[in-house]
Amino acid sequence: MGVFARIREDIAMARTHDPAAHSKAEVLLGYSGVHAVWAYRVTHKLWLGGYRLPARLLSQFARFLTGVEIHPGASIGRRLFIDHGMGVVIGETAVVGDDVMLYHGVTLGGKSRHGLVPGAQRHPTLHDGVTVGAGAKILGPVTLGAWSTVGANAVVTKDAPARSILLGVPARMQPGTAEEIKAARGLLKSEL
Repeated sequence: MGVFARIREDIAMARTHDPAAHSKAEVLLGYSGVHAVWAYRVTHKLWLGGYRLPARLLSQFARFLTGVEIHPGASIGRRLFIDHGMGVVIGETAVVGDDVMLYHGVTLGGKSRHGLVPGAQRHPTLHDGVTVGAGAKILGPVTLGAWSTVGANAVVTKDAPARSILLGVPARMQPGTAEEIKAARGLLKSEL
């Protein structure tokens, strides 16, 4: 997929998920979460090409501009949408699938460096379609199954199967039907 096709896809994703997005131009020029994803794509290519210092420096500059920190070593799929953006952190070994939505203040972080082998998975894996509410923290090498929903301010430290709803501190898993997940996603939007 070409660069311009990806940009169009990202803009369409933002307009689909954010009712406040009134035009393509507004998303193109004013959405920091979208800009952060675009910057990540550049830094990730540099990272994979072995240009790690330039990748990290550009990543930090993008963080300064957008308020979103995405490590260039993270693996991110297509159509990631970061709504509002500010305060989002995605760690080096995080894996994010396609069609994932993150609200502001989300952390996909590690728990500890103790006892970990260099290069080991120490950040979360989010499968396709996961939605993570504002302020939620997903910590350590946990896996969230496809189409799961994490409530605002939840702290997730354990794996969850597909279509789960995770709420609370520490997060408690509730298997969800398609209707329950849609309802939870509606609640997430109203919490903002």
